[in-house]
Amino acid sequence: MPTQDWRAHAAALSTTLGTDVPPIAITFLAAPPEGVPAFDDPMPPPTPDGRTGRVSAGCVFWMKSTSRTFSTVPEDHGNCSVGQVTHGMKTLGEVADRADVAALLECGWVTMDVVPQIPVVSERPGAVTYGPLAEAPIDPDVVLLRLTGRQLMVLSDALPGLRVEGKPQCHIVAVAKEQGEVAASVGCQLSRVRTGMTNAEMTVAIPGSRVATTIEALRATAAADDAVARYAAEDARRFPPV
Repeated sequence: MPTQDWRAHAAALSTTLGTDVPPIAITFLAAPPEGVPAFDDPMPPPTPDGRTGRVSAGCVFWMKSTSRTFSTVPEDHGNCSVGQVTHGMKTLGEVADRADVAALLECGWVTMDVVPQIPVVSERPGAVTYGPLAEAPIDPDVVLLRLTGRQLMVLSDALPGLRVEGKPQCHIVAVAKEQGEVAASVGCQLSRVRTGMTNAEMTVAIPGSRVATTIEALRATAAADDAVARYAAEDARRFPPV
C-alpha cells in the first residue's frame, strides 16, 4: 500500500509546473505485483540477433503509462539493448554483440569509452511497473515528468544545481533510483524517434523519496515567477508589442 498521498503529489506537480502530461510512477520489483495488470501487447518476431519486446524501447512505456497502470517483465523491454542495460536487466557484456549496439557504435552516436560510465540500476529487477502517479498502487522508486523548456526553468530555479544529462535519455531513471538525485535529460534521438516525444519536450526523473520536498521548493519558485511575470507584463506596456 502507498505510504504517501500520490494523487495529491501528482496534482501539485502538475499545478506548480503547468504540465499537460501527467507525472508517471516507475517502480522496480522482484516480481510482478498482485493486482496490477501485465502489459500484454503482442511481441513481434525477433530480429536476427534475437531482439524483440512488447515495445520498441523501454522509454515507450513512459508514453503508454500516462493513462493506465501496468507491470512489465524484462522480456518486454528486450528490443532495446541500451534500455535493458540502464535498467539493470542486462549487463554490457550480454548485449555487446547485438546489432543495435553495433549500429550506435558504428555511427559514433556513442563510444565504448563512455558506455561504462552510463548510470545503471544495480539490482536486476523481475518486474517494473508504470502508471500515472495519481493512481500509484505502491510507492514509486522514480517519478518521471515530461517538461517544456519553461517548465524545466521553474524546476531548475527550485533545485539549484539540478543535474542535466544527455544520451541515453533513459539513464536518468537509474540516476534517480540509485543515486537519489533529481536528474533532467535533454533527451536523445534514439528515444525521441521511438517514443514520438516532441522536440520541445525534455524529461526529469525524481526519486520517489524526494517528491514531497521537490513540491515544496517548486511552490516557492512558482510563486516568485508569477510575481515576476506580472511585473514584466505591466512594465512591457510602455513598449510596442514584440
